[in-house]
Amino acid sequence: MNTEKFIFCLEAIPESEFPKHTPTIEALEQLALQGIDSIYNFCDCIEELEERLGALVYDDKHFKEYEIIYMVMEGDSNSIQLNNYYYSMQEIAEWFEGKMKGKIIHFSNTKALDLTQDEAQYFLDVTGAKAVSGYGFDSIATSSLGLDQLFFSLYQEESDLTEVVELLHKKNYLACKALDFRMYY
Repeated sequence: MNTEKFIFCLEAIPESEFPKHTPTIEALEQLALQGIDSIYNFCDCIEELEERLGALVYDDKHFKEYEIIYMVMEGDSNSIQLNNYYYSMQEIAEWFEGKMKGKIIHFSNTKALDLTQDEAQYFLDVTGAKAVSGYGFDSIATSSLGLDQLFFSLYQEESDLTEVVELLHKKNYLACKALDFRMYY
């Protein structure tokens, strides 16, 4: 079995027209040049989110190799926004119920991730995820893409999440602090 940890990216795009080029696609292309493979997909509503994740979980024979589920969606501290509707992290956890064993669910800073310890533990317990990570600072103007790329690269080299977080802070402390990087595990 390959030890590479693939990334599955799901980006919220209005009206579900296939995006030709977004900053997220460009960042994933840069990661591919470093030898980090990913699958990119998009959605504009909750039905498409469920469909895309369902196809990954049930139809992709390489699902176990996708250790990072990268969510690029707007929202607030405890929800995502799709097509002007908000869905709580509790609802997301229930959609992923038992399907994310060993995965890291990582949110870009287009939505803040600010969970209480109980909310985080519920999310992890219900989904089976190894961790959920993101940023306390949400901004469309200030992108986390560079820090996301560094996080994904470090996770390729190191599987201990504590070590990955420490390395991330050592390599780019200012960005981690400015964006308020967070990981619940």
